[in-house]
Amino acid sequence: MFDSKMQTRGHLVALLSLFCWAGADVVSRFEDVPECLEYFHEGMVPKWGASPQNVAHLCQRFGNRYHFATLYDTHHRIAVYSAYLFQDSNGGGREKRWFVEPQLVDPSWQAEMKDGYWLGKDYPGVYQGERQALNEDYTHSGYDRGHLNPNGHHAVPGRNATFTLTNVVPQNPKLNQNEWRIHESQLTELFRARCSRAYVLVGAVPSADNWIVKNNVNRVNIPDYLWNAYCCVDNNGKAIESGGASARNTEGNWVERHTLDELDEFLQQFTNQPVGELFHNNCR
Repeated sequence: MFDSKMQTRGHLVALLSLFCWAGADVVSRFEDVPECLEYFHEGMVPKWGASPQNVAHLCQRFGNRYHFATLYDTHHRIAVYSAYLFQDSNGGGREKRWFVEPQLVDPSWQAEMKDGYWLGKDYPGVYQGERQALNEDYTHSGYDRGHLNPNGHHAVPGRNATFTLTNVVPQNPKLNQNEWRIHESQLTELFRARCSRAYVLVGAVPSADNWIVKNNVNRVNIPDYLWNAYCCVDNNGKAIESGGASARNTEGNWVERHTLDELDEFLQQFTNQPVGELFHNNCR
């Protein structure tokens, strides 16, 4: 049911990106990059998670075009959330590379995600992991590289772009490979059947003191919870359906479904600030 307007707009954004290199993918505000606002319902960026000082706003660029947006916690080295528009997958297999964000190493570096191995070849001797997770952090950690924005919710090349380490968190393998995967597949079927466009947010709630530790250094926070929320609109842009879910990041392997109001209450327990609306007019 995804409408031709969305496809046309996507093509226009892609064409503009080909002719314009201006603007980095690490930005001061998502509102400063119109292409980035495409991934937020009615251009409304949630207040959730935006107050900490150690956050970076990433307009995720791959193949010289934007594909989704991520609010990234550079202290915990995990995403606060990723925001995206659902695309029906055209297959294409899994990306074998894992990308890092060059501008989280040095703001003057290239404005596009890059394989950490080849970035190291470009800048030998420069440590890439001060403000972001690295591929080796996950190696032999016992945790999956759990996508927030799932690769299965995109067509190539957007599918490839989800394989950035700024879009993954340490996820319990049992949860990632079972109930959370099933939940993502159920959302795919719902979006295909009911939505002209589906705006999605997927986030993580960091733990107080549970980390992937490498060489006695806390490297990547292991979140206590994962959550997601969606807002479906029809061909006229009218909100028609919404919902959310949360899951403890454990072998309990259980995903609890929520209304948006219930998800707001769930997130509220982790902050002293009002959560606010995740979507414009709470997708009503």
